Amino acid sequence: MKSHAIRPPSLRYLKGVDPEVASAIAGELKRQTEKLELIASENIVSRAVLEAQGSVLTNKYAEGYPHRRYYGGCEYVDQVEALAVERARKLFHAEHVNVQPHSGSQANMAVFFAVLKPGDKILSMDLVHGGHLTHGSPVSFSGRFFRVFSYGVDRATERIDYDRLAALARKIRPRLIIAGASAYPRLIDFEAFGRIARDNKAYLMVDMAHIAGLVAAGIHPSPVGEADFITSTTHKTLRGPRGGLILCRSEYAKMIDAQVFPGIQGGPMMHTIAAKAVAFREALSPRFKSYQKQVVQNARVLAEALNQKGLRLVSQGTDNHMMLVDVGSIGLTGAEAEKALDQAGITVNKNSIPFETRGPKITSGIRLGTPAVTTRGMKKGEMLKIADFIHKVLQRPDDPVYLKKIRKEVRDFCRAYPLFP
Repeated sequence: MKSHAIRPPSLRYLKGVDPEVASAIAGELKRQTEKLELIASENIVSRAVLEAQGSVLTNKYAEGYPHRRYYGGCEYVDQVEALAVERARKLFHAEHVNVQPHSGSQANMAVFFAVLKPGDKILSMDLVHGGHLTHGSPVSFSGRFFRVFSYGVDRATERIDYDRLAALARKIRPRLIIAGASAYPRLIDFEAFGRIARDNKAYLMVDMAHIAGLVAAGIHPSPVGEADFITSTTHKTLRGPRGGLILCRSEYAKMIDAQVFPGIQGGPMMHTIAAKAVAFREALSPRFKSYQKQVVQNARVLAEALNQKGLRLVSQGTDNHMMLVDVGSIGLTGAEAEKALDQAGITVNKNSIPFETRGPKITSGIRLGTPAVTTRGMKKGEMLKIADFIHKVLQRPDDPVYLKKIRKEVRDFCRAYPLFP
């Protein structure tokens, strides 16, 4: 494939004002360009999204909601937020949308504070089994204010056991059940979650941060219609700016809006909301659906190739954009594997696996995802090559000379796939 030169956004003003920050940004651009980004929660936004987020909208305060602001001069940011809301509603077929949360964590916080009181019970996925910190970890606000009970995966299949989940819900009688994960490579049965929640008179919140792009494209079943509340980030598979999003039934619209502002946030970040609007428009295009199909195909190819090379995958594969590799099965820790792969130009993250025996700073696994490399145009052949790179590194993780050689190969390989084609 033809090689492309890096065409970065201009930093000419920044270089003159703050060369140190400009240098760090240039270094990050080089890192993203020359390395294989396999962190499942990361992606590469379009130039249009970058331009919107870097626009003069960053200057504007706009507390409140469109046509109900506490500041003057909001006629244009009102247009932007209205576009973001309408596009997100169309994209996900949602009754109500709030695009103001600064992050997925704050989207979750808004839902919790809207329907829960301190001490109420939450039933959510265990962090070690694939859940998220904001689903009830004791180090998070979610674990400090509420009584948290956890479900996990079956030891044999490493998949959610819905019968066991139902029995646990009947025993606990939670006020809120949370579906969604940050490290679960299989489809989630939202209909089953909906039945369990209704049977126990519990609210159902789905955190679809990781799979929002797949849901938007119809590649993963949608939680809309089953969940009372749906939260998400706007980056990851959705390929927008870093930010949050809430979808809900219309009957909960006022309480959610009131919890986002003034409940937990002040002025919305209008430059980020503009970038969200652009990303939602891109996600409504046929090209986006083709992209999401390729993300999942690439994940399956990569998973199968790694499995064929003798690496054990949690749940034996993937249905979505990510996979968990049990590097403990070949005598490594997740931290060791992450470090070796990084030295070879491959960026991943260490990750706990179900029934983990090591601490969260060490772990027995690594998490891999295909959104970013798919955005760069890589397909089946490239996934096979990436699997080969990974396998080679994990065979000789303590050989710096060998890792340096692989890094050069990775850098040469990446030249054919620009960040901004």
